[in-house]
Amino acid sequence: MSQNASTSQLTSWQEGWLNWLRAERNYADHTLDGYARDVEIYLSFLHANGGTYTPPDRHDFRAFLASQQADDLGHATLARRVSAVRNFYRFGVRNGYLGDTDISWMKPPKRPHVIPKDLPQTDIKDILRIIETSGQPEWQQKRDIGFLMLLYGCGLRLSEALSLTAADIPLSNWLQITGKGGKTRDVPVLKAVADAVEDAAKACPFQPEGGESFWRSNRGGPLNARAVQRMVEAIRLKLGLPAHVTPHTLRHAFATHLLAGGGDLRAIQQLLGHASLSTTQRYTHVDSDQLLNVHKQTHPRAK
Repeated sequence: MSQNASTSQLTSWQEGWLNWLRAERNYADHTLDGYARDVEIYLSFLHANGGTYTPPDRHDFRAFLASQQADDLGHATLARRVSAVRNFYRFGVRNGYLGDTDISWMKPPKRPHVIPKDLPQTDIKDILRIIETSGQPEWQQKRDIGFLMLLYGCGLRLSEALSLTAADIPLSNWLQITGKGGKTRDVPVLKAVADAVEDAAKACPFQPEGGESFWRSNRGGPLNARAVQRMVEAIRLKLGLPAHVTPHTLRHAFATHLLAGGGDLRAIQQLLGHASLSTTQRYTHVDSDQLLNVHKQTHPRAK
């Protein structure tokens, strides 16, 4: 096969794969961008190191993993990168871009057992309180409070909270969320959350309509993830909170506080939109004192 033909086939393969993920798997744009970038990084590594993309080679793959770990790539990012590459090759096998090839060995290194960091309720109260004294325009204060209340009160991912549209306002008792892989779930909305979001809507000088993004930036355009991350980072620095505190920490706090209060693990799994219960078990670690407390209060033999 000539170099031009090989390049043409690879381009067709990549485009077909991304179109399939978009049309058949309903992947969000940011997920598609990440997957495309991950596969491009892998292919670039092969090209730079004399490897071949077809058929896939175990030694090349292991060398790639070693290079990524040498760059101090986080385990979650590396696992996603391997998932993208494996998905790419599976599509290639199914659609005739390479023969019947075993790719079951394409696995990331084992995940180290890391307990997610918790955020005490007192810190969450401090975060909301400091927004009220930030000195920024009132509508921006109400927007930031409403947004963070949505993350913590409903356990949403950052992208899920940003996907709220003007048509979703005012919030009802339940909010339908489209999560990873296009899967939908219904999340209960606390009155305090609905009220905070409603306050943000009334105070906002910009009035989006219908399917337009509800959350507005300081200049009136759709609010983006980086702006929220910067906002939380600024608050974290002001309060002297640990470096692990990010918008996602509020979703984790939602889960840990529910579990600490005696919440059912499978119910929390559904609220978070986790496909696997093991993910929820890792995600909702609470300290042993809290678990012992709940056990004493709820177990029939403890009464």
